[in-house]
Amino acid sequence: MRLDPSAPPLTAAAASRALAAGRLTAAALVEDCLARIAAQDGRLSSFVLVEAEAARRAARRADAALKRGQRQGPLHGIPVALKDIYETAGIRTTAHSRLLLDHVPRADSTVAQRLKEAGAILIGKLATHEFAIGGPAFDLPFPPARNPWDPERFTGGSSSGSGAAAAAGLVPLTMGSDTSGSIRGPAGYCGIAGLKPTYGLVPRTGVIPLSYSLDHCGPMCWTVEDCALLLDAVAGPDPADPGSAERPYRASRGRLRGGIEGMKIGVVRHFYERDLEMDPEAAKALEAALAVLKRLGAKLVTVSLPPHEDWDACCRTILYAEAYAIHERDLKERPEQYAAITRARLTAGGVVSAADYIQATRWRRELRRRYAEAMDGLDALVTACTLAPAPRIEDAAKPPFFAVRGRLIVAPFNLAGAPALSLCCGFSESGLPLSLQIAGAPFADATVLRIGHAYEQATPWRERRPPLAE
Repeated sequence: MRLDPSAPPLTAAAASRALAAGRLTAAALVEDCLARIAAQDGRLSSFVLVEAEAARRAARRADAALKRGQRQGPLHGIPVALKDIYETAGIRTTAHSRLLLDHVPRADSTVAQRLKEAGAILIGKLATHEFAIGGPAFDLPFPPARNPWDPERFTGGSSSGSGAAAAAGLVPLTMGSDTSGSIRGPAGYCGIAGLKPTYGLVPRTGVIPLSYSLDHCGPMCWTVEDCALLLDAVAGPDPADPGSAERPYRASRGRLRGGIEGMKIGVVRHFYERDLEMDPEAAKALEAALAVLKRLGAKLVTVSLPPHEDWDACCRTILYAEAYAIHERDLKERPEQYAAITRARLTAGGVVSAADYIQATRWRRELRRRYAEAMDGLDALVTACTLAPAPRIEDAAKPPFFAVRGRLIVAPFNLAGAPALSLCCGFSESGLPLSLQIAGAPFADATVLRIGHAYEQATPWRERRPPLAE
């Protein structure tokens, strides 16, 4: 059984239904992904490692199990790719860095193990910014990933390969990580759905850390439904992760439907109308998206939070201090091994004093309290995510490495530990994706996904794929 390579790539949900009904084999699905990777990834550089033969063997095992009636669940036989900070037993995990070129973990990360148990097939490892902080860099062992809507454009980061591969349809399921927008930025610039779940909902055991108190792991897929499908497979308590939430996880996919009529949604306008400057095309698309939510029956109210600058400064102080603590020894002993942009950003944490860090953690508690107050009586918040179409990749890679390029609204939801979903809400005149962001109270991930799914079903954006050359 072969898939038509000229047809749009299957979503994970559609492939799952076809596999369960016997209309598709895992082997055919894997071969389709491998063919797309071979044809398109030379321009995109979204993969740093493709496990073709291992994926083929896993597909044969998956098909044999299906014939025996031993389906492991909705991800059985579905290809998945992991950002190359997720450790994988016996498979190189580099964090896109020359420091870890020979790093072959002995054990799987909890996420990788749960995906195996769900029957998913690992097809490869995806590009990232070095140690999830660097940026698009050309002085590393692997090239930076490029945006499939225009390979001269930036993907966003740091889950750059995940955003590019999911948008291009090279693989239906990808996992990213988000410390300060690293899922939602690439999702916005690449035109896919990307969920930063509630802090602690998805285990980080075996994921190379950047900031212990801000790191989140989450799904990046073409549709919100696929994000829910993937989240359901990997979420839940993990005693090996000190930050893991202990409460049981309740599956999200079965709660996607039902619409949003009667929901009360707060709109945080000042983030993009006053605190930061938004591109007119992006602002127009966001207003159109708000009109769709209103038409679907949601009640929209304007909500105020502390200025975005407060959230951003607090988040950066904590992030840089914690990242420097993780990398201090290597920065002192072999700084030349890092890319210039990574080295500059990590060493910034060395000048954050203990007093600065403590004051930032205290301020985070106050910001979280203000967030909880704002959410009282609301089902969700909506605001912008990316404020403009993706910039050119060369511009994003130029020094000074702390210049503001392509600002995002992301830090509030990392500090709050709240679920936040970026999804496509249209396109610029030049054909680049634009985005909106839906956020909720901690552990309201299913509600956030439900709103995103309702919006996605009411709009035509999922029918448009990147115009990749054959």
